[in-house]
Amino acid sequence: MASKKKQGIELPDWATSLWEGMGSPDLSEFVDVHNGDLLKRRHGLRRDDLVEILLDARSMVNASEETWLCGRLLSSGKSSIELLTEDGRTHFIARDIIARIVLVAHTRPAYIDDKNLLAFERADMKRRSKLHEKVEKESEGSDDAHLWG
Repeated sequence: MASKKKQGIELPDWATSLWEGMGSPDLSEFVDVHNGDLLKRRHGLRRDDLVEILLDARSMVNASEETWLCGRLLSSGKSSIELLTEDGRTHFIARDIIARIVLVAHTRPAYIDDKNLLAFERADMKRRSKLHEKVEKESEGSDDAHLWG
């Protein structure tokens, strides 16, 4: 295991290159808070977490396939998880075949405290809104027959 002694966080060897690729953030700032005042608790999976995922062996085509995937959590949706592995490959994993997710380390603050992520989402919503308006203006003809009133 690779050790980050100054932070007190132990990273497995596979996680070291991903952690360094993110600029080696201080992981001790982002630990889970399970106890205390409810408003101050912070836990759960977050974007960019380093995780190990155990896949249900019944979902494997070949019995020789690896059932553990390790990497950085890029996104987590209702039906799938996007994972960047140490070899640079992106895996889209159906939640239905996940047996276990082990959190290795958080690399970002909790969602409610993550100002960079909230700013990104706000800017992304504005960008999407402008794009939708542009497409509506450029579309040919008026297809407002589906609108009421």
